[in-house]
Amino acid sequence: MGTAVGGGRAVPRYVQIADEIIQQIRAGVLKPGDMVPSESELVERYGVSGGTIRKAMVEVRASGLVDTRHGKGSMVKDRPPVRLRSSDRFRASHRRAGKAAYLAESAQSGATAKVSVSYIGPMEAPEEIADRLGVPAGTQVLVRRRLYFRNGVPVETASSYLPWDVVKDIPELFAENPGPGGIYARLEDDGHTFAEFVETLQARPASKAEASELALSPGAPVVHLVRDAVTEAGRVVEVCDTLMAADQFVFEYRIPAAD
Repeated sequence: MGTAVGGGRAVPRYVQIADEIIQQIRAGVLKPGDMVPSESELVERYGVSGGTIRKAMVEVRASGLVDTRHGKGSMVKDRPPVRLRSSDRFRASHRRAGKAAYLAESAQSGATAKVSVSYIGPMEAPEEIADRLGVPAGTQVLVRRRLYFRNGVPVETASSYLPWDVVKDIPELFAENPGPGGIYARLEDDGHTFAEFVETLQARPASKAEASELALSPGAPVVHLVRDAVTEAGRVVEVCDTLMAADQFVFEYRIPAAD
């Protein structure tokens, strides 16, 4: 049988098999570090062709729950997701307590966080970034590039672009460690009080270079997030371009129902 019928529509057999394997991982039947049964084992278990199993494993890999290595099979990842609470992670109270957003959200999940800074310095603003900052393309901006780790695993890259006229007199923003509360705290110390943070997200497969940097399987799903930090004066004083390992994050947003 190639399909099963449920709810008025046919469900392909490979989808059923993939769902069962994924549920075994989520339920802990297959634990982090365990190998997913081989193709021949799954063929025997489910009584289907090798082609059906290969299709099922494409779905399992797309879930982000396994790492696959050529010639070695698929292993269950030890990468439990971090939950992002957008209504919480940019609270001013976190900055006053000396916690930058990433450190605050990691602490809430009980994870150990580390940030590695790869570049701080001037750059000509790309067109999309310049448009968000409200400056002409090619205008000099300050760039801060970081790689974020959770429990020793790289999970996120981020590049912050800040207007030069805003940052030139804030020396902490040129330092690897900008101090308690991160760059947002230093901007607020200089009088740039935030009104809101506006984020756009897009899910897509990782490029080869991106997969390598985040220690992902080739083509693994990532979330490309771009955030504008907007002050009470209506100015965007930072654009943060972020790439996140999709299996590491759950996005939770609070949306007011009233005007």
